[in-house]
Amino acid sequence: MPMTVVVTRDVADRYRGFLSSIMPEAAPGVFVGAELSKGVRERLWTVLSDWWPPRPSHPGPAARTLSDLDGALLLRR
Repeated sequence: MPMTVVVTRDVADRYRGFLSSIMPEAAPGVFVGAELSKGVRERLWTVLSDWWPPRPSHPGPAARTLSDLDGALLLRR
């Protein structure tokens, strides 16, 4: 069986709750499943992709701006 690893960061609690119901959390935000069947892997992918909001297909405004502080370039939110 293939190894399944899902790494999360800054996600809603429902993601971690769902993932921990299927596989153990090896480290904070890292879920590992060594013996997940094909059906479970497909269900996992379906649920996570349904929950994740779609990204816009066009470029939007920059999330950060570039600032010059005494010759040092800084990214500012």
